[in-house]
Amino acid sequence: MDSDGMRDARGTRRAVPRPASGPPPMPQGPPPTVPPAERAPLAAPSLVAWLDAPRPDAATGIWRFGHVPPKPAKRRLKLAPATVAGAAIPLVIGTVLWAMWVQGLFPYKSALIRLVTPDDWWYAGSLWGVETVWQTEYVGMVVDNIFFALLACCMGYLGSWPALVRHWLGRWQQPARAAVTAVGAVLGLFLVFPFFDGDPVPVYTTVVVLLALINGGWDVLGSPMVMFLVDVGVALMVLLPCARWGEWLPQFRQWTLAHRAGPRPKNEPAATAPPSQWPLLRAAGQTHAADLLSAEVLAGRMNDVDCARVRRAWDSLQREGRLVSFTDTVLRHGAAAWAHPSGCRDLPLRTSTHDLLTGQVRIGRCGTEEKVPTAYRGAGMALDLAVLGTSLLAVGPPESARTERLTVPIVESLALEALTGACAVLTVSAPGTPTGPDGAFDVVIRPGDPGSLYGLHLYAEVTDPDEAASVLAEGLVGDLQSVDTGRAATALAQLIGPYRAAHGRFPTVPALRELLEGRPEALSALVDALPPHEAPALRRELDPWVRRAGTALDIGPVLADRLSRLDRPAFRDFFDAGDETGAGGDAPAGRMRPFSLRALGHHPLRVRIDLPDHGHEEAAQMLARLVLAQFLAVARAGGTRSHFVCLVLDDASGAVTPGAVRAVQRLRSHNAGVVLGLRSLGDVPEALHGPLLGAVGCRVAFSGINTWDGRAFAEAWGTEWVETTEVAQHTVFADQPITRALHALRKLVTGKAVTTEAITVRQVERERWSASQLAHELSPGHAVLSLTSVKGEHAPPLLVDLRG
Repeated sequence: MDSDGMRDARGTRRAVPRPASGPPPMPQGPPPTVPPAERAPLAAPSLVAWLDAPRPDAATGIWRFGHVPPKPAKRRLKLAPATVAGAAIPLVIGTVLWAMWVQGLFPYKSALIRLVTPDDWWYAGSLWGVETVWQTEYVGMVVDNIFFALLACCMGYLGSWPALVRHWLGRWQQPARAAVTAVGAVLGLFLVFPFFDGDPVPVYTTVVVLLALINGGWDVLGSPMVMFLVDVGVALMVLLPCARWGEWLPQFRQWTLAHRAGPRPKNEPAATAPPSQWPLLRAAGQTHAADLLSAEVLAGRMNDVDCARVRRAWDSLQREGRLVSFTDTVLRHGAAAWAHPSGCRDLPLRTSTHDLLTGQVRIGRCGTEEKVPTAYRGAGMALDLAVLGTSLLAVGPPESARTERLTVPIVESLALEALTGACAVLTVSAPGTPTGPDGAFDVVIRPGDPGSLYGLHLYAEVTDPDEAASVLAEGLVGDLQSVDTGRAATALAQLIGPYRAAHGRFPTVPALRELLEGRPEALSALVDALPPHEAPALRRELDPWVRRAGTALDIGPVLADRLSRLDRPAFRDFFDAGDETGAGGDAPAGRMRPFSLRALGHHPLRVRIDLPDHGHEEAAQMLARLVLAQFLAVARAGGTRSHFVCLVLDDASGAVTPGAVRAVQRLRSHNAGVVLGLRSLGDVPEALHGPLLGAVGCRVAFSGINTWDGRAFAEAWGTEWVETTEVAQHTVFADQPITRALHALRKLVTGKAVTTEAITVRQVERERWSASQLAHELSPGHAVLSLTSVKGEHAPPLLVDLRG
């Protein structure tokens, strides 16, 4: 093992297959220090821009690359007419009262002034001041100003003027609100203090004169302490309301916390350092590795797959505390560090838009209709591993471009993720419609094609006869409602268990067919080959099978008839049953190499199976069921697996069984998922429509589906509460003779009866998407998509333009 993280994981030298086509395998031993990428889809300047592009957090399914989150809609609160009138009426009343007070028409004004002043200041029975009393010159001004202040406070309270001010300030956000109120406070101080010739609003003068009147002279104004208190008191009268309305204290606390954080240390990278400079590595002290990777990016020796693969390795090794190993591998191999076991660092062809830093593939764009949530309005839609981990079901006829618009982008994205070590992908292509070029896969299996380099392990390297029988029974008769899959699995286990004990391997397709048909020579040979020390127990396994042979309980003919579809000359040497140890090995010269799906759980492989056509439709459906059953068993197998495994079944017609639906529900907790494509839900038994839609977390309905399929999706997506407005016209019937005459005249002139409108606003529960909308209102190239991530985050059913 001298790969140093470059090529093979532990124990994978023999098991990892090489590409079926494309570049040849790399020679053994460490490669050159910095080998060039096979194909760099991004030149150095564009790669830097791609790395440094913003990827803000967004809702589930939103394309994050360069995404600009929509600004929250500003809710402009409008004042009701009653509120405006309630503020204006006290203003009018206050103006009238003030005019009456100034003109002396206010009752008891003289009595009020004489009540608060000594009697010796005035001549008896009048408001004429005594010449020797100087206070009478100022009492009127002070009383007028105090009355004006009290009148303004009363009218403001009655008219809710402070609420109007807060409403106007509510349109401003911090710190703009604090700045506006600060400007108002400065203007208020200039108005109440005599900075120039006088104070326009005589607040300060009134307070000073009132102090002199109370003290009986102007001597009190000579005290600095008294004048300081006057200045502070008048200033607080202006500043406190402005501080409260402008929320100065919370804003000050926020600035204080930001100031206490202090400047960033010089040796610490700035938070705004571009990702192309690998700031996470520099923050952890891996400066040399960061410098080398930055140079690789600028020199064009690195592509987006390399960046994602190195970042994944960094995250993994940092959690394990193996930073020295990370630095050593990067310094020795540069951009080619931790390359895929096949040696490939990119796909030969890309047809979709990918962002490997977030693991997303773009599939379209949401509409801008009002019913679309604000967060998704006009945003790009994308899929990632977190979404595919809940499994996906896509239903649409062939003319809806389901394969081109959805399946191919998903397979392409999973293949790129496999090159970064994040997942293993198995795609099963419908007859005649491969989901990618051969060079994009490590293994290409073509059942029925003599030129295929690989065959399929019939039992997926299972060593337990009961488990092998269960998987095989699911593939053979899982779609038959008249045959119990559990009973079929038991019958198969009664044959393949003794056969494995006798021959050291599971039976091949021809041998198993002979046993299922109940041929006496095959059963006799099996009984004679049983090991002597296990013969009694194994004969007890075979006795029930022999007793049922030829009776109504015999399930062998049904299994043999199904297995005969695979026992054809076109599939000769294609299925492998394993060697003496129960595991597939290297094939002899001239034969296909057996491939087991169990390898997906150990290595980030890219595998494609092309189902046969030209008269083998039933065999193709059986192979799809068998592959799905094997994948579900492998994905739920015990053991630690750091990468995601996914099966993409482009045409799942006849492959979805009750057992498969139950198994799909448990994939989410095993870091695995499936993508199932159907032409129509009619390809699945009607009893499985609801369970299938409930087992997957992501559902896609393409244009062209029928009403019955639309009803199933509508029930799965449920209902929502919407606000409806109903306007009803009611004829007005008058009781008075004059009114009736006027209504008759109006009807004679206009030709319409006098009516009145009755508006009713209520909340009603309606379907998110109705069956009719899904069947008739989806334009070509559009689909309705709902997503769920493995964390439980949801995206509602959205109309997506797959061409956007």
